[in-house]
Amino acid sequence: MSIKYVCNECGQKYDIKTLLFKCNCGGLLNLNKTDFKFSMEDIIKNKWSLFRYLKALPFDNKFNMWTDITMGEGLTPIVPLDKNYPNLLVKMEYLMPTLSFKDRGAVIVIAKAKELGVKKVIQDSSGNAGTSIAAYANRAGIECDIYVPENTSPKKVKQISAHGAKVHLIKGTREDTAQAALNAVEKGEGFYASHVYNPFFYEGTKTYVYEVFEQLDGNLPEVFIIPVGNGTLLLGAYYGFKELLQLGLIKKIPRIIAVQAQNCAPIYKAFKIGKDNVDKVTNTGTLAEGIAIAEPKRGAQILEAIRETEGEIITAHEDKIFETRTYLAQRGFYVEPTTAATFAAFFDFYEENKSKLGGKVIIPLCGAGLKAD
Repeated sequence: MSIKYVCNECGQKYDIKTLLFKCNCGGLLNLNKTDFKFSMEDIIKNKWSLFRYLKALPFDNKFNMWTDITMGEGLTPIVPLDKNYPNLLVKMEYLMPTLSFKDRGAVIVIAKAKELGVKKVIQDSSGNAGTSIAAYANRAGIECDIYVPENTSPKKVKQISAHGAKVHLIKGTREDTAQAALNAVEKGEGFYASHVYNPFFYEGTKTYVYEVFEQLDGNLPEVFIIPVGNGTLLLGAYYGFKELLQLGLIKKIPRIIAVQAQNCAPIYKAFKIGKDNVDKVTNTGTLAEGIAIAEPKRGAQILEAIRETEGEIITAHEDKIFETRTYLAQRGFYVEPTTAATFAAFFDFYEENKSKLGGKVIIPLCGAGLKAD
């Protein structure tokens, strides 16, 4: 597989060894892959992690440093929620090494950084992505600085520090935190291991779809419900769908129904009025901090992915998040408020549209509840 960076705005291509985090025109970078081949026979059955899909991942054939970095992330169970929703499946992504789905992207970004000879990484996060990057960077022997909003859950900050990263608490909004990290990157202080800017992160989150495909014997659910702030999981899933379609492993891409918090829903607003770009909004406060992104940098790409799958965007009412979290806990799933928000939005949507849904629906349990309390 041959890989180059390609600008999402102007189409300019760059060698990945340049370690760029954005195009000279200011556009964000995607990956352009040629000679991409993968089949079910290429799954490495005795690898009990997402690296069982190694031949679909963006590494040189001779690269094996990932074996010292992986912690067995991936292969999370898929189970029914309860008998009241017979077609609803949940994928237990919080059973990852650092207790969130972000481990999928983090392990690939850090393994790629190791392959490229990076000595230090920088990341900004509301908590989970920073935790993942910190954990894998330490395993890889790479120095790590994590920037988080000052109101981030103390347990998340403690976890990031425990993994050996230097934590920078930033006053202001989530966007202020991102800008502080960007400033450090632009000064040359480190490689930007961002779950927003760095396209290798999506190479990890796409394995969510590869796993569902394998675990359900090639029968993907008709609908994927996915929480969306910066689009970390949504875009990864979309790229995974496109690859499976290109490879002839599926005949149709499932619908993506994205979920935003009602109090911070810039992508929802753009989608509803038919815009192709997303305008910044004011975050008026939400328990679902994991998707509280007022200015998503890849908003246009997220809109395109949802529309291309004939999908939808729905919102979670703030006053239903807590009760939905309790409901899930009583069924054995103790999750973060962001995951509860995803289900709260889905339950409202389901009551009005269950006759139209048809077939299986799957929702990720993205983060463990212990991280939020």
